[in-house]
Amino acid sequence: MSGRGERRDRVASAFEQFRAGVGAAFGAAAAGREAAVLAHARAMFEMWLRAEGLDAIRKDPSMRRVLDNPLMAEPLRRVLADQREVFGAWVASEPRRLEELVAGAAPGPASEPGEQWLGELGKADGAGPVPELWRIGSALADRAPRHQPFPVAVPLLDESHLEIRSTSRTRAAAETLVESLLMRVVSYFRPGMVSVNVWDVGQLTGAVPGLYPLTRSGVLTVHDPGRLDELLDELSDHIRRVHTRVLIDGHPSLRALAAGTETRTEPWRIAVLVGGHAQLREEDRRALQRVARNGLACGIQLVLVDVPVTLSAPLEHVELIEPLNAAEAIPGPVTARCSMTGKHATVTLDEPLPRAVVISACHAISDELDRVRSRVATFNDLVPPEMRSWEGGDSTKASVRAAVGFRDGLPVELALCDASPHALIGGPSGSGKTNFLLTMIGSMAARYSPHELELYLLDFKEGVSFAQFTPGRRDPTWLPHARLVGVNINTDREFGLALLRFLAEEMRRRADAAKAHEVTKLEELRAVDPGGRWPRVVAVIDEFQYLFTEKDGVTREAVALLEDVARRGRSQGIHLVLSSQDVSGIEAFWGRPAIFEQFVLRVALPRSRRVLAELNDESLSLPRWHVVLNHESGIRHGNEIVRVPDATAKNTMDSLQAELWRMRPAELTEPRLFDANRSPRLSELRGPARTASVPVAVLGQLMDVAGSPASVPMAATPGRNIAVISSSTADASAVLGAAALSLAGQHRPGSARFTVATLVADAAGPAEELARRLRGLGHPVETAGLDRFGALIGGLAADVSARLTEGTRRDEPHYLLLYGVDGASGILERKDPDTFRSGLDTLRQVLKGGPETGLHVLGWWRSVQRLRSVLTMGAGVDDVGCWVAFDVQGGELGTLAPGIVAWSPRQARGLMFDRYTQRRPEVMIVPDISEETP
Repeated sequence: MSGRGERRDRVASAFEQFRAGVGAAFGAAAAGREAAVLAHARAMFEMWLRAEGLDAIRKDPSMRRVLDNPLMAEPLRRVLADQREVFGAWVASEPRRLEELVAGAAPGPASEPGEQWLGELGKADGAGPVPELWRIGSALADRAPRHQPFPVAVPLLDESHLEIRSTSRTRAAAETLVESLLMRVVSYFRPGMVSVNVWDVGQLTGAVPGLYPLTRSGVLTVHDPGRLDELLDELSDHIRRVHTRVLIDGHPSLRALAAGTETRTEPWRIAVLVGGHAQLREEDRRALQRVARNGLACGIQLVLVDVPVTLSAPLEHVELIEPLNAAEAIPGPVTARCSMTGKHATVTLDEPLPRAVVISACHAISDELDRVRSRVATFNDLVPPEMRSWEGGDSTKASVRAAVGFRDGLPVELALCDASPHALIGGPSGSGKTNFLLTMIGSMAARYSPHELELYLLDFKEGVSFAQFTPGRRDPTWLPHARLVGVNINTDREFGLALLRFLAEEMRRRADAAKAHEVTKLEELRAVDPGGRWPRVVAVIDEFQYLFTEKDGVTREAVALLEDVARRGRSQGIHLVLSSQDVSGIEAFWGRPAIFEQFVLRVALPRSRRVLAELNDESLSLPRWHVVLNHESGIRHGNEIVRVPDATAKNTMDSLQAELWRMRPAELTEPRLFDANRSPRLSELRGPARTASVPVAVLGQLMDVAGSPASVPMAATPGRNIAVISSSTADASAVLGAAALSLAGQHRPGSARFTVATLVADAAGPAEELARRLRGLGHPVETAGLDRFGALIGGLAADVSARLTEGTRRDEPHYLLLYGVDGASGILERKDPDTFRSGLDTLRQVLKGGPETGLHVLGWWRSVQRLRSVLTMGAGVDDVGCWVAFDVQGGELGTLAPGIVAWSPRQARGLMFDRYTQRRPEVMIVPDISEETP
């Protein structure tokens, strides 16, 4: 027999004994026995009063006449006197103090009695104090004199789960209690801050029918009675997502995170489970226990109504009391015992809220949430002015997070961290990829200082979206976090490869530093080396598929580097954000699924395909300005529908950049802009200073992150000659001019000698212009044409031979610039009748022995074959240590470089190889050598 049944039997038996004793006392006829019987009755009455309390007797209709009997006045007086002595001080002050305590811990709708708070839309957003208690009724202390009832409230959000126990006769009252509690919660907070899930084992429609209007806005979800496991899986997924995405900066709970950041981005989820006292399946019981243990930290609260399960988690109890008299009508004032008040107080639950008022209030909440969702939130709502400060700002020690849009009026963040280290973004042209990237970049920049975050931004398509982050003619501001911006690089795949090489090298540098400090991760490195500069690096590559369009060495190396950075970059704080119109078309990854497995964070724009998991087609029905944000490798249960604001309009990203630029650290330099449609000026390609021991010829710019000059040391050693191979006069003249002008700038005026020989008519103009500029730098310049070339080369060859014999070298270096060497083929092939040596022989002698004597040839040949004809018969490829090729195919260059040369000509690009300093040929950008106007 249950404890409750035993108590009823004991109470009934005691009442029966008491009634029998009192009846005997009142009905005795013998005057001699009347006093004894009356004394016995009074003693039993007093004992009953002290044992069960005055209120227990008042609730029994059959005993009320006993209380009114004058013969029982004396024991009643003594019991009341004792109560006043014991409870007098408590009754005088404590009920009022309890009322004040509850009002302080449960402000507004959380504790207001009655229904006057219904219909008022909540404004709390979870960033400020959250009610610690929520009212359920009022109570009186048992066995105490009559006193003012005090309010009773239970902890709920972030504090404790709630268990409600009822019987078949009090189940309706239990569901009414749940409905009142939920209405208080959803009325306190701004619509969308709380969502409710209801599972009722006995009803298809679930409990709390008054709240059904909340289903149209998604605030309330009613689950199938036979699918409790699906609800528990959903809650478990939410817990895992919060721990891996949100609680990644060391905060133990969402409440602690909200207190530290003064904002709450995750709504609360209340799961109401209504059972029928039947045992749960074993797997459901274990899943429920896991949710109970871990849910509170992640904003999940359980309300269990008659669910027989033991939970190892904070849990408050409310047990509804069934009337002793089985005929007593229900509903009526319902009483209960509560773990908050203990067994010495009886709680009278609040009256049910009027159903019509509840329905009207729920409609108002849904209407307001729909209004918030339909409101077009702006970029400045996402990044408000008060967030645009780095003072005491967030740290990237554990992650990089950025608010990228809104859901139900709340900002939604993406996270680059150990759990989701890299992001993959997909969407067809016009779907809003660029706008999303600008929103993400702006949000990151506003949140973190340049010491915490560095950005490397590449755009392979023909656009200049990222160029706004560098200084321009109309807008001198630039984004302080940007270290590299590359635009219009769809044909310069080597620059994308250069970025991957840079990231791989930076990853190795950080790994070496971590190893030296005996740690493994960036977070640990920053802890042991607080004085070091270890920002997180985010590399954004838009339309990255262009990097892998060819089956060549660039693609092979890029795939290998991408896989390495994707696998190991997370531990060193290096994150990739790749954006593409069509991910499925990248053949280079067909055999390497492990690469995209590292891209846990997926962002799908409207009409995008193959970005999310195979069976996840949520993006196909997305409206404009929306994305699917998924931190679970694209699996459907990780979908979050987010509305992205417009970051391209005036006074959005541009005004944010201007503010951040004004806040930039003084020592910060401008980001480097690589625009593939623009040739670098010679003044931007800095060579060594005049004090350098070996002068360096600058030929152009290499394809690397630093924008390094393509340079050739011109030491007095064999092979320090340069050949330009091109049929284009413009390209050849630009390279020869850049080399000569850069060398002239490294020598004091008059300390170097230049000879300019024009051997083809097309080169006359560029050659004359170069001679003029060299003279302007204070250097002696000799010019020659075809008519003097034979004598010139013969005299230089004789001088070289003599100096080699004597072992002497020129006092000043001599640079011989030959424009169109093959244009003098007739002269070079002519043999001297006395020595039987041709002009080619003398040229070969100059190439072979000249550098050791201080004479260097910088020549232009119009084809590979014509250069190759010189490098025979006493000369070899080693005699031209560096060459730059333009409009020739890679297969033609096989004898001039080791291995297979992969190269196809393209505008303003050359292939450079210095056999003494490079392992393989590298792409070079032709410089702009025109004179700059002041």
